[in-house]
Amino acid sequence: MKPFILLDPGHGGIINGVYQTAGKRSPLWSNGKQLFEGEFNRAITQGISQALTLHDIEHKIIVPELEDISLRTRVNRANHLATQYPNHQCLLISIHANAGGGKGFEVYTSRGQTTSDTIADHIAHSFTQAFPNKPLRSDYSDGDSDKERGFYMLRKTRMAAVLTENFFMDDESECCLILMSPTGRQKIIDYHVKGILEWVQQEKKKEKRGEKEQIEQGNAAQFFITPK
Repeated sequence: MKPFILLDPGHGGIINGVYQTAGKRSPLWSNGKQLFEGEFNRAITQGISQALTLHDIEHKIIVPELEDISLRTRVNRANHLATQYPNHQCLLISIHANAGGGKGFEVYTSRGQTTSDTIADHIAHSFTQAFPNKPLRSDYSDGDSDKERGFYMLRKTRMAAVLTENFFMDDESECCLILMSPTGRQKIIDYHVKGILEWVQQEKKKEKRGEKEQIEQGNAAQFFITPK
């Protein structure tokens, strides 16, 4: 099955100089700069979209607006789009920046062992390659790197879904040197894209193995047919 990637930029953007989401911003730093998370999320999402276009991977940004669209509407859009692509393997990626004290990267999936865990591992691995000196904030208690939570976007979407928390906007170093820098943003885009491509290749290999096994089983069944 072909992949179909749904991209969800968290929160709202900036319209006529007005940020559309309460909170969800960095402190005003000593250099006079401030990050608005929704703007960052959209910049990363647009970069991922451009890269997926170059790789000829079908995808859709489910929130093209700058307004802060409700979680319910986001989920409804994602689930509706999935029904329009019944012969595709759908994957939702929700993009965010973190806050609350800390450093590094986290990737979340819904609770339990799901198909989302695999893509989470691929993106986490790509992050460690892009930022080997930054912490991967992981939970290996169930054998994989994702953290599991009952986030609405992960619980209610009817497809594989991950939510990435990319560095901490309340850490001055990570915010100014990574989240607000063109170089840092490009590296964030790149590790998402690399993780997606690795997942796509893995799924293709699994599909080919499945087809090969079906052929072998069919040949074996023909071999054991007893003539009347």
